[in-house]
Amino acid sequence: MNLRDLEYLVALSQEQHFRKAAEKCFVSQPTLSGQLRKLEEELGVLLIERTSRKVLFTPAGEAITAQAKRILAETKELKDIARTFTDPMSGELHIGLIPTVGPYLLPHIIPVLKRHFPELQLYLYEAQTHTLLKQLADGKLDCLILAQLDHMDSFSSLALYNEPMVLALPSEHAWAQRSQVALSELKGEKLLMLEDGHCLRDQAMGFCFAAGIGEDKHFKGTSLETLRNMVAAGSGLTLMPKLAIGSPQANASVNYIPVIDPQPSRTITLLHRVNSVRRPCFNEIAKVIKRCAQC
Repeated sequence: MNLRDLEYLVALSQEQHFRKAAEKCFVSQPTLSGQLRKLEEELGVLLIERTSRKVLFTPAGEAITAQAKRILAETKELKDIARTFTDPMSGELHIGLIPTVGPYLLPHIIPVLKRHFPELQLYLYEAQTHTLLKQLADGKLDCLILAQLDHMDSFSSLALYNEPMVLALPSEHAWAQRSQVALSELKGEKLLMLEDGHCLRDQAMGFCFAAGIGEDKHFKGTSLETLRNMVAAGSGLTLMPKLAIGSPQANASVNYIPVIDPQPSRTITLLHRVNSVRRPCFNEIAKVIKRCAQC
């Protein structure tokens, strides 16, 4: 038995398909299948029921796969511990980001991080908050960059920057040339929102609910770009994170106005497991991102 065999087993469990699992492990299908048969012989139990239609794990296979995941996670932790004593700013780092942060923050920080930490290999993953939190807890990701929420107390966080939300409205709107808008002035308006699952939706809804602002339930966006295009088409107003504004010339049909009294905002943080041995690495990355955010 070796770690590679356990990786094959876990990959098959995740993909539920021999060919896809083999591709994920960068080996041929016969190689993966053959090594799993050898693993079954060594353990003396049947792990997988092989049928022409699907992959079925036996109860023994499910139990052993669960243990294999823990072993692989602990093996990675051993490597991380060793790295903290040699060069904490080297090796692979798997970072998860939410869709309302990743596309807008990464162009600013990736070139700087690569320049400061050339030995660090960054792997980036985009998903909604609930998915990222599970992947972080399971050890699949090393850290997350996302908006801070109340239910994240089981992890450690490093505050990166505070991001205001601005009002996005069509350039032909009566308020388009105003320098600012009080949140109370939006009372009775119905704003375009992201679909369920986006933490930005929940945060925006919190501000809107407190101010008596409703949601336009005729449409729910899958992304900030969808919302932006809907605003450009004259279909409504929305709250947009400041970093997502980009160049004002990028879409001349949309104007952005600061909201005050109070100013809606969110705190972007770097989240990691409490006992992660890579805390020195996270601290250095957080410092660089903070400096970028202040530029």
